[in-house]
Amino acid sequence: MNKAEAIQIIDQRQAELDDVNDSIWEYAETAFTEFKSADKLCEVLEKEGFRVERNVADIATAFTGTYGSGRPIIGLLGEFDALSGLSQEAGCPEKKPVVPGGNGHGCGHNCLGTASLAAAIAVKNYLEHNPGVSGTVIYYGCPGEEGGSGKAFMAREGVFKDLDAAITWHPGTTNNVSSGSSLANYQVKYRFYGVASHAAGAPELGRSALDAVELMNVGVQFLREHMIDDARIHYAITDTGGFSPNVVQPYAEVLYLIRSPKNSQVEELYQRVNRIAQGAALMTDTRMEMEFIKGCSNTIPNNVLEAQLYENFKEVGIPHYTPEEHAFAREMLKHYENPDALDGAATTTKAWGKELAEYQKEHGVSINECLLSLQPYDKVGAGSTDVGDVSWNCPTAQIHVVTTAARTPGHSWQFTSCNKTSIAHKGVNCAGKVMGATVIDLINDPSIIERAKKEFEERLDGETYQCPIPKGIKPQAMGPKK
Repeated sequence: MNKAEAIQIIDQRQAELDDVNDSIWEYAETAFTEFKSADKLCEVLEKEGFRVERNVADIATAFTGTYGSGRPIIGLLGEFDALSGLSQEAGCPEKKPVVPGGNGHGCGHNCLGTASLAAAIAVKNYLEHNPGVSGTVIYYGCPGEEGGSGKAFMAREGVFKDLDAAITWHPGTTNNVSSGSSLANYQVKYRFYGVASHAAGAPELGRSALDAVELMNVGVQFLREHMIDDARIHYAITDTGGFSPNVVQPYAEVLYLIRSPKNSQVEELYQRVNRIAQGAALMTDTRMEMEFIKGCSNTIPNNVLEAQLYENFKEVGIPHYTPEEHAFAREMLKHYENPDALDGAATTTKAWGKELAEYQKEHGVSINECLLSLQPYDKVGAGSTDVGDVSWNCPTAQIHVVTTAARTPGHSWQFTSCNKTSIAHKGVNCAGKVMGATVIDLINDPSIIERAKKEFEERLDGETYQCPIPKGIKPQAMGPKK
């Protein structure tokens, strides 16, 4: 059986894959609570003959599915966590939550996990029909990407260290091969403890924890002028201490996300933010505690693997859409809060911006039915991903495939709406085939992996992986308090 024949099993399994995709969409489970989603994926892997291991890295919803034997060992990364507050009726172009305030797949991880599963099944099909071929494919069930950095916790425990390469993808509004890097980050919670008192009758007896939070935030605002341009610091006040203005608040809490292009830069900013928090506590005569929640590393790109993904992208071809699907996308565009915003790829490289502008000028803005050119670049993107921690352990590359209408904002109800539609199903099919075909290439041609590893070592330039999450820190389910 050749590569082209092997990946056709994805078409044969399309109905089952659509069921997996849509079931995970409906479960909409947030970081480290994805029990139904993990079970669904594991059931399919077991049915397909994969050796399934659960509770990987002592994380209840992390798992692996392994097929084959010998080297090379290639990983396929799957995600399946949702976001809080993004519940939305599927295929509806107007905002209509299924559960007001409920969870939704506003980043398409239901699609992400399903397409990586499809790719794993295609590689298994190839190995099964070519018993003399040496090679192992491992599907990694990676929970908690959104705000949890599940892969970083897994990397800390050495889960990816034996891989020869890793392949993944992300749903989006364009078809392209990703490159460049991402921002490393730390997420840290700061708690302040004061003394309650009647704010009018005995204010001199009170020590306001809420004042400490506000002073800390002001201090960080002044810090922004004195950090590198690519760094980012965000915060959310997660507990103000109460609802009564006539009480000096004895407790308050703020959650910080600190980002920079390199782990070492994040660590430096983290120490500066810590000192600001300590200063706020001193100014208010309160006590401060901090809790390290999670971190993730910057991404190490690999142009060798990116080129191989692109060749398979061209061979497989991009999804094509019906007039009804284009009409749905155009209707969706009418309900964007910022309809003039561009697709993310358009602002990533000038070449992609030009290609998308030309395509949309000719075909209109509905669904981007085109494959963008291969553009290896070293730009640091504004976002973060725990794929970065995998990329420090082995050569890693990823693609983007259309699952939504053009210009759909990430982490939005519109994204949730699209990712349980025929548009998403077609994207899952395409992504699975491109990734599956690429893994088969890596198994059959050791020279690709040799070149990828050479580039990997050159980019590391002697640095070794140090997980940004200290030992002893355990994954936390993220989301609003109940």
